Amino acid sequence: MSPAHDPTSPAARPRLRTQRIADLREAVLHEWEHRVRASVRGAEQLLPPILINTLPAFFDHLAEALSREHPRDTAGSNSNMPAVHGNERARMTNYGPEQVIQEYQIFRDCFAEAALAAGLSLRRRDWAILQASIDAAIRDSIREFTAMHESFQRRIAAGLSHDMRNPLSVILISAQLLQRRAGLEPEKITELTQRIVEHGKRLDTMIEELLDTLSYHRGQQLPLALTRFDLLPLAQSVCAQVNLQHPDKCQVTGSGVTGWWCDNSLRRALENLLGNAVKYGDEGVIDVLVEHEHDRVRISVHNSGSFIADEQMSRIFDYLRREHHGPAPGWGIGLPYVQNVAESHGGSIGVDSSPATGTTFILDLPIDCRPYVDPAA
Repeated sequence: MSPAHDPTSPAARPRLRTQRIADLREAVLHEWEHRVRASVRGAEQLLPPILINTLPAFFDHLAEALSREHPRDTAGSNSNMPAVHGNERARMTNYGPEQVIQEYQIFRDCFAEAALAAGLSLRRRDWAILQASIDAAIRDSIREFTAMHESFQRRIAAGLSHDMRNPLSVILISAQLLQRRAGLEPEKITELTQRIVEHGKRLDTMIEELLDTLSYHRGQQLPLALTRFDLLPLAQSVCAQVNLQHPDKCQVTGSGVTGWWCDNSLRRALENLLGNAVKYGDEGVIDVLVEHEHDRVRISVHNSGSFIADEQMSRIFDYLRREHHGPAPGWGIGLPYVQNVAESHGGSIGVDSSPATGTTFILDLPIDCRPYVDPAA
């Protein structure tokens, strides 16, 4: 057996240790949930998808940071998942800041104890990374937790107005082609007519949403029309639209995940994420992954190319914030809308970006959003 394939060889030991850390994942999360419910005020009433929220991603990032083979320095490096955790705790729980801090302290203890029970010794470097990750996660979560108040109606109204341009553009182009008529086959005329009707209905729905939003006074939650459907065909449909203009640019992987969400708002959210990936990515393929875990669905949109600097990451979801001043327009309206869609479903939107790994936006939602959506919405 060659040294590369011998699990006892020095070359293989780092990879074996990385896998052993990854194997702790479910044990750590299970024990964390048990302890949090038992000791954190307000946690015992939370449904599992809300309680666990972004902790699986945080564990994965910590495991990467503990691996010498990965460029991540701490669990929060190049990622805003801890801030997303604080944001969701502010929206979905009755927590105070002390409960958010306590959750991360319990996570640290569960991780250390699980490693000890598995016979995995934590070296001085490991302890430093673990403690730095927890400290940074607490700071990011509390900062986001205490900064969770913005004007809701103005952001959503602006987002709807922004996204109305897509169906309106299809209607205008189709109408112009019909106006010329010369050389058009009857089948093509029928197709263009159907396209005008379809996107006209979609535009009408957006106008209704805009009126609902302007008259809605409850604050943070976006009015949603929840139905039961599979997210994978929705992702495939949005990617197919991208591939019409940019052939073979977008690919979807994962498995079918059926749950209760708002089809129209999630479609628009994915359109915005993929539009940004086209604008700011390189010539590479945009990868969309749909996966089901812990009663939640994660939709990841990854592109290579330009990355989001750490100092920009906390601001890209701000209303009308524009970090880019080149030929492509800035984030502006699209990402704040995506964030509102995620939050109104009881979920979150996070981003992970670095020069080495590219940029991934992660839309993380409960499988069944009905318990987290106001019926009046």
